[in-house]
Amino acid sequence: MPAGKGISNVERESDQHHRHHHRHRTTRVVTSVILFWIIAAYLLIPLAWEFYADRHPTFDDNPRVTLTGDKHPGDPLNVALIGTEAEVQEIMKVAKWYPAAALGLMSDLRIGADTILSRPDDQAPVSNLYLFGRKEDLAFEQPVGDNPRHRHHVRLWRSGDPGIEGRQQWIGAAVYDAKVGLSRTTGQITHVTAPNVDAERDYLFECLARTNQLADQYEVDDFHKTRSGRNGGGDVWETDGKLYVGVIAESDQ
Repeated sequence: MPAGKGISNVERESDQHHRHHHRHRTTRVVTSVILFWIIAAYLLIPLAWEFYADRHPTFDDNPRVTLTGDKHPGDPLNVALIGTEAEVQEIMKVAKWYPAAALGLMSDLRIGADTILSRPDDQAPVSNLYLFGRKEDLAFEQPVGDNPRHRHHVRLWRSGDPGIEGRQQWIGAAVYDAKVGLSRTTGQITHVTAPNVDAERDYLFECLARTNQLADQYEVDDFHKTRSGRNGGGDVWETDGKLYVGVIAESDQ
């Protein structure tokens, strides 16, 4: 056999082997890419979005405004928290917001006396507002100065079912009591709230951020389509429409 022909056959076999190896490698790469795409598109990304949505819910299914006991519109909802009840209680305590006392004869008499005598009251009661057919589940306040005429306060309601991590959603209304006056709708003595509810929302989240117990916080834009109204006492409120949401860092317990 001529030497040149033998070399040609060897080269041809080598070239065929190389092409076969290249096709095999290309097939493996393409198969791996397709497999990765299937896993990512149908498993990893949906799970990631589910995790994100669980920790960053839109709260779209919630009402926008609370109700008074006689079905008048109450305060607008403007804050939300994600965490267990114990975690909510703890972060509010560290933020120096105190549980508001329940309404009752003794608490009403005490706040009346404290108002007249200009004595601070960090547990002054709040009137009941309603959401989901029930009054607030939690209420907190922070006194301003030495007179309960002025105070920061927020009511919170459990909202929806716990997510995939078993963490409760809370939605609430944070408003500032500017003074004591007469209700424009009933004539009863009540707190008169400041119209800028966004300022109270922002202040609450400033207090929460200083605790270093928020794992995350974000805003839900256009939560309110209607940007102004009146509450049950006839007080005007105005908002930029945003709902502030805070994700409380999980406790070790």
